[in-house]
Amino acid sequence: MKLPIVAYGDPVLKKKAVEITSDYDGLNDLISNMYETMYCAYGVGLAAPQIGRSIRLFLVDTSPFSEDDSFTDDEKQALSEFKKTFINPEIMEETGQEWAFNEGCLSIPNVREDVFRKPNIKIRYQDENFKTHIDTYDGLIARVIQHEYDHIEGVLFTDKVSSLKKRLLKSKLNSISKGKIQVDYKMRFPKISNKNF
Repeated sequence: MKLPIVAYGDPVLKKKAVEITSDYDGLNDLISNMYETMYCAYGVGLAAPQIGRSIRLFLVDTSPFSEDDSFTDDEKQALSEFKKTFINPEIMEETGQEWAFNEGCLSIPNVREDVFRKPNIKIRYQDENFKTHIDTYDGLIARVIQHEYDHIEGVLFTDKVSSLKKRLLKSKLNSISKGKIQVDYKMRFPKISNKNF
């Protein structure tokens, strides 16, 4: 089932999400619906706050990036195979020289900005069966994970741009929160009641 994606300005996007346990009601259906929602919106990641749930859950599928010719064959292979659900994650380390990449977000449609992030991460998380893992990731996979992790910390990629960029984006962000945009997926806007596109 496709769920409406919460737009910029909704308080749920600025809250630090809470951990869940294996008896969380309807978890398997929620994860399945989140994947369907993400794919219908052509996203590569989706966090639970983006569908109105303030819980520490996000999912990532980087396969769309494998079509990009700017990556090596090995990078394309890794991107094409990476699909994972992260429950109760904690980034333990971020290392390396920060690098910029042009990021976007399903909750902030039609806005893209360069964001600096460290290239290597170490993360502890649970999978759908609540088995705990500690893994390391780098490059674009690490970046997508960092972006989604920010969502469960109540941080948006627009929080990471310069003060000048924030001022330049202000009217565009206000328009998004009021639903004054065209998108081809279902959204919920904080400043209008129950209007979906």
